[in-house]
Order: sequence, then structure tokens, then C-alpha cells
Amino acid sequence: MGQSRYDNQSDQWRKRRRARLLASIPKRLVFVTVAAAGALAAQTLMHHSDRLPELNLSNLTGPKPAPIVGVASVIDGDTIEIHGQRIRFNGIDAPESNQYCDDAKGFEYPCGRRSAEALDTFLAASRPAQCTFVDWDRYHRFVGDCRRADDVSVAAWMVEHGQALDWPRYSHGAYSAQQATAEAAKIGVWVGKFQAPWEWRAVHADGAAPSRQPLGIVNRKLVAQSGYSCEPRRTCKQIGSCDEAQWYLQNCSWGGRLDRDGDGVACESLC
Repeated sequence: MGQSRYDNQSDQWRKRRRARLLASIPKRLVFVTVAAAGALAAQTLMHHSDRLPELNLSNLTGPKPAPIVGVASVIDGDTIEIHGQRIRFNGIDAPESNQYCDDAKGFEYPCGRRSAEALDTFLAASRPAQCTFVDWDRYHRFVGDCRRADDVSVAAWMVEHGQALDWPRYSHGAYSAQQATAEAAKIGVWVGKFQAPWEWRAVHADGAAPSRQPLGIVNRKLVAQSGYSCEPRRTCKQIGSCDEAQWYLQNCSWGGRLDRDGDGVACESLC
């Protein structure tokens, strides 16, 4: 029993001595020691980082969608559909489907429909298309960078041929050079006057009718008087006036072949 009491006293003495030693160590030294241990642990993790998953936003929100490859269906000048997935081209904006612009002579024409037709022809020349994911838009459309099978950028081609605009809000000027080329050549929408698609949408956001009546609707009312009709198809040699040629261009599915250089003027020998 005497030995047990002695052992207990010895344990208590050692505990008190350890406490006094810890109390005597400066707090700064304790902090430095802890920091050094933390640095050593971090270095160890970095050394083995190839075994650990990367911690970033994409890992937290899930993997990015894989590229989409397939034959595209054209929705409008800046939107296509592949395998049931709507895809919005990143960084450009094309005239809306029901948007009209002015040609070189001040006549209105369906520039939105013309843009979609140009895109359809362009994509059909080299299939399939491939679109790489960039983001989701507010309508949960896949926003992507798309290329034809021959690796030509769809967005760059559309802007360079005046069928869409560089959209600085999202492109940060990525297609400004192509737009300058189209504007200088006066092709596509640059042949006349137009409203930027994002501005046009802002004006018509409430679903109100356009401020000016589309030329196509006016011309259809004049069909009975003019005798114009989309059947049968005609060539420039079979057309008698500039006005008639412009009517075919703006109202007939085959009218685009009358405007071979894409400047918005049909049968230039007549105009």
C-alpha cells in the first residue's frame, strides 16, 4: 500500500511538472509549431495531389456535358437542334425569326428567315456538326461553340457573312474581325439598315406587333393586282422588273437563288 501511495504521488508530481513546463512556453512558439505542422501536412497533400480529386466549381456542380455530334436541324440563325437538344451558338446573335430588315433600296425583307436559310445551307455542306459545351442559358439551352465536320466555325462563318452579329456581351469581341469584314463588304444584314437582334427583342419583348408591317405581308395583299406568284419558279431572264425580282426574293422559298452574291438585291441586272 505504501508503494501505491508513492506511485500516485509521483504521477501527480509529473503532471504538475508538465503543466508548469507548458505554461512556461511562449504562446508565439506554440503558434509557430502548429503552423509548421500544418505546412508539413499541406506539402504532403500536394505531393500526393495526383491521387486526390480536384476541388473546383465544376466538381461541385457536376461534370460538363460531353460534346454533341450529329446532323443539325436549324431553329433560327443562332440556334440548332441535335438529337433533341437545343443548342445556342456562343457569342453571336442572329435576327429573330420574325424580324425584318431594310435592304439597300429601303425595302423590308425577312432577315431572320434569311439568316436561318443561310445557316441551313452552310451546315448541309459538311455534316455532321459538333458542339462543345460552354454554359447553360436561362432557358436551359446548351450554349456551345459549334463546328462543321470540316472544322469550320459556325459562329465565325455566320458573322463573316453578315447573317449574325458579334455579341460583345458574351463574346468579348471574339468575332469583331469577322463582323468588320462583313460590314465592309456590305453583305447580309449590312447591305442596308437593321436593328441589332438584342435591341429588337427588347422593343418587342411584350409581344407587340412590329412597328412597321413586314413587306411580305403587304406584297401578298398586292398579289391579285400584280400577278406575282411563287409558282412556277423563275430565273432572272424570265422576270420583267426589279420590284418583281425583289418580291420573289422576299416571299418565295426559292427566291434566294436570284441573289447569288447574297447582298439582298435580286437580279441586279434589273435593279
